[in-house]
Amino acid sequence: MSRADVRKLSLCTREPLSQETVGHALSVFSKIVGSCYGPTGRLKLLHNGMGGYVRTTSHSSALLGSLCVTHPALKLLTASMEHHVSRFGDGGLFAALLCCSLLGGLRDLSVASRTHVPICQHLSSQCLGYLASEACGCKIPVDFSSSKILLDLVRSVLTSKRGGMLSRKEADHIGSLVLKAFLLTVPQKAGTGVAGFGKCLYVPMKEKRVLDSSVCPGLLIETPEFHLARTLPGRRATSSPIRTALFCTSLSGDVSDSGDGAVIIHHGVSLEAAVLDQLLSLGQRMVQDGVGLVICQKVIHPALKQYLKENQVVAVERVGVAVMESLKEMTGCQAVASPQLLSPACYGSLKDLQTQYFAPKWFLHLIPEDSAVCSLVLCNRNETAWDELKLACQTAERVLQLTAKDPWVLLGGGCTETHLSAYLRHQNADVPRSTLEDLGCSRLEFQLVADSFCRSLESVAGWLEHDNGRVLTDMTWGHAWSVPPDVPGHSPWSDFVVKCGCGLCGNREGLQWRVLQGQSCPFPPQSCVSESSVTSADRPVLDCFTAKCNGLQVAVETAGLLLDLAFVVEDQN
Repeated sequence: MSRADVRKLSLCTREPLSQETVGHALSVFSKIVGSCYGPTGRLKLLHNGMGGYVRTTSHSSALLGSLCVTHPALKLLTASMEHHVSRFGDGGLFAALLCCSLLGGLRDLSVASRTHVPICQHLSSQCLGYLASEACGCKIPVDFSSSKILLDLVRSVLTSKRGGMLSRKEADHIGSLVLKAFLLTVPQKAGTGVAGFGKCLYVPMKEKRVLDSSVCPGLLIETPEFHLARTLPGRRATSSPIRTALFCTSLSGDVSDSGDGAVIIHHGVSLEAAVLDQLLSLGQRMVQDGVGLVICQKVIHPALKQYLKENQVVAVERVGVAVMESLKEMTGCQAVASPQLLSPACYGSLKDLQTQYFAPKWFLHLIPEDSAVCSLVLCNRNETAWDELKLACQTAERVLQLTAKDPWVLLGGGCTETHLSAYLRHQNADVPRSTLEDLGCSRLEFQLVADSFCRSLESVAGWLEHDNGRVLTDMTWGHAWSVPPDVPGHSPWSDFVVKCGCGLCGNREGLQWRVLQGQSCPFPPQSCVSESSVTSADRPVLDCFTAKCNGLQVAVETAGLLLDLAFVVEDQN
């Protein structure tokens, strides 16, 4: 008789966010995330206690995916942020910090969750409506006839990911390469790629100078130097396109596994010779069809390679599955899954085939006729820094794609958060009675929740200061300003601030200040965005408009969902 275990009762927790352990875990989580936020954020060393890979990072996708979270409420929070990052690439730390700050602030208010959740949604709608309006004072239109704003945006993304360990000169160099790679992936015809864009492939070059990085159109395939002489024929006599065949199956001549069946071979017939004859027959067909390049995902039989070389056909093997989609897009080929399925309709073409040398590696350079595919040769000092730099470049690439679809950028450096806070305080200084009735709350309840919401926005800006300095906001534009930590208490703040967080506003006479999250009278924040201020600003800090707007919405919705939790039921079996 088999042994049967008695099923355990499910564990039911009432109002999980009111528990001290959950509150402590939420506080620790926000400190971990907040300490990584911004260009001066601290790096985290991620390591599994059981051993394995060690990673140094401050990137939201790596951080959120590696943290071991056990409570269901926190799992829901991290899953929500990870989903945002998977879609938009950036703004994960911003969304996580705002969500944690909202949870911490609203949980302590003497207001029922059924009341403050709709109020937060109303305030979030006000923010998004203001950001989408023409009157918004914290967004900048993107002029695609000039590269300045796009370069500033890419540089802001790269410098906020400190794991790549870039100097100022290196950040400028990589930023220009990422922008060039993005422009190469913009298709001339609509409908290219999953999201309307082509693909940028990253070629790793570790233990090299960052300034040695470069970008080129087409695809680079690493090839040992001794293979090049045997692979490439002499100089091409014509400039006509190279007819190309692409195979996603092995051409090694191995007999595939027959499973439980049997392979019947007639007496006197050599299986290896028969397979080789089929491969050579395949090679003859391709030579007769005028094929100049054969690319195989797996292995090509040496005899077939030699036959193709004798007939001036370049054979490239072991390219791997990772580049197959890009090869199909570049060449227009249909990937052939079996030699018997080859037909002239499967062929594609390339403009040219060359060799490239990036010490100490040699590459075959496949140059397309008209395709939105490029290769970014990315160099860095070591493997860890290279991984982080690649992640930062992919984030910048995604941000550029989002900006191309919605051509606006937001002020960075905490200025958008403090500007939105000032706007909400002024907008809701005198709330109409009809709004209160629609939300089902009293005026006092609305003001309490609105003040907590604004403080949460300001707290995100405060996380950008990591050196125990003080963060101020001005009473004109509502921007964030950082004061060094060693300023004497009796000294005027205006003597120690030069530029705001985004870099568009400078200190001037007559500015009034208040400490971040301090008490002040509501005021209408003015816009500092003008053509002259944008063009004259030296290295302004910018944020992705689409990613930040969605991050704001995700943070508010996730906080509302968690605050509405009455019970958590866990199956312990």
